[in-house]
Amino acid sequence: MAKLIVDEATEERESAEKAISEGKNPAAVLLGRKGGLKGGKARAAKLSAQKRSQIAKKAANARWQKKS
Repeated sequence: MAKLIVDEATEERESAEKAISEGKNPAAVLLGRKGGLKGGKARAAKLSAQKRSQIAKKAANARWQKKS
């Protein structure tokens, strides 16, 4: 458990350092990552079952229509 926590903290720090070296605002990077980690779950919780089904059907159709 402790290793997992250290690994996660190190990964966030490394990604923040990389973003800073690319000229990005470090505070914005950390906030964006924080929102990105919870965004999908929060969106799914808000959607009705009918809307989730509609989105899933659209995604499935898009996958089956692809020409590789």
